[in-house]
Amino acid sequence: MTTPGTLAALSVGARARVIEVGGDERLQQRLLELGVLPGIELKVVRTAPLGDPLEVQVMGYSLSLRRSEAEVVRIEALSE
Repeated sequence: MTTPGTLAALSVGARARVIEVGGDERLQQRLLELGVLPGIELKVVRTAPLGDPLEVQVMGYSLSLRRSEAEVVRIEALSE
């Protein structure tokens, strides 16, 4: 495993475990309701041609997040 970072820094195909969801209260609540919870594993599936948004597979479904939203999710990258 590598050092913690943010979801926005992950490359396509990378897997990670969520450590903490930050941001303002409204954004934090929205991400938690969408299943981005501490301890959950996720995978970056793809990014848009200009890099924003990114598609993440979490809890069996695909979720599109803006990079600004992904930057508030602290993660621990998992080795393949």
